[in-house]
Amino acid sequence: MKLMEEKILSEGKVFPGGILKVGSFLNHNLDCDFLLKVAEEIASLYKDSGATKILTVESSGIAIAALVGAVMHIPALFAKKHKTTNIGGEVYAAKVHSYTHNTDYTIVVEKEFLTSEDKVLFVDDFLAEGNALLGLLDICAQAGAKPVGAAIAVEKSFQSGGKKLREAGLRVESMAIIESMESGNVKFRP
Repeated sequence: MKLMEEKILSEGKVFPGGILKVGSFLNHNLDCDFLLKVAEEIASLYKDSGATKILTVESSGIAIAALVGAVMHIPALFAKKHKTTNIGGEVYAAKVHSYTHNTDYTIVVEKEFLTSEDKVLFVDDFLAEGNALLGLLDICAQAGAKPVGAAIAVEKSFQSGGKKLREAGLRVESMAIIESMESGNVKFRP
């Protein structure tokens, strides 16, 4: 998606350690008009997938997931990073390591919201090592739900996540694929 690449070049900031800050439009301050265009592109790519549910991980993927759900007219569900007191029922759970925060979380989804009848489209803001999506795949397997693909705003192809997921047979569509971020310069995959 050329529009995502242009937005990254004009507003993104590269920090040491392979960190791309896109808080001005994607995951802190939300450019809703822009994100709606992203959601429409994702919906177009997956319109024939049969998806019945959008699934993401708390918290940065929620905005995009909700908009994709609205455009596709299906529910958006997010895995919480902790089982809180307002989660009363049984849950599916998976351990996930966050690359950005360098910490482990046990993500949970209440069993009543994800069933073997669901066809799941994963939506997230970033794909680096793929740990969040691997955790969501685990949760889908526990529920007997069928993954139909993943839609990612920004993929870092110099990290292993996209490769692992594609090799596992998951369809992954990324709005921008970054090949490198050396010396503060972002280079996209052609």
